[in-house]
Amino acid sequence: MVGGYTAGPTRPSIVTTAVVDISHPTAMPLPLSHTAPTLLIRRTAFERVHLTRQIIDEALGLTDEEFLLEGGLIAIGPLVGESALTDLIEAMERAGLVYFEDFFELSGNWPEWLGLFAMTS
Repeated sequence: MVGGYTAGPTRPSIVTTAVVDISHPTAMPLPLSHTAPTLLIRRTAFERVHLTRQIIDEALGLTDEEFLLEGGLIAIGPLVGESALTDLIEAMERAGLVYFEDFFELSGNWPEWLGLFAMTS
């Protein structure tokens, strides 16, 4: 009793500790356009054959939004023009990349109401 007041029962402290592994940050899914094709490339494959953003930009004249990098995935697109996609696929294969194993294209031919996103597994 202190000054005529009796202390009630004490409540235990609650301490919460969270451990976050920052060595493997979570990648955000990349949005894909429904209006034109997008080429998806594994980042390790892109780097293995010494491709650079500058090489792709010089060939295609891309904006920042048309070359996206997140985690282990690179998305190039939407690719407009009749030969942009086929020219880029041929360039990837000449560089030594293998279709489906290292890169893949999505047509961009789906309804506007459907939003698709890509990320590595």
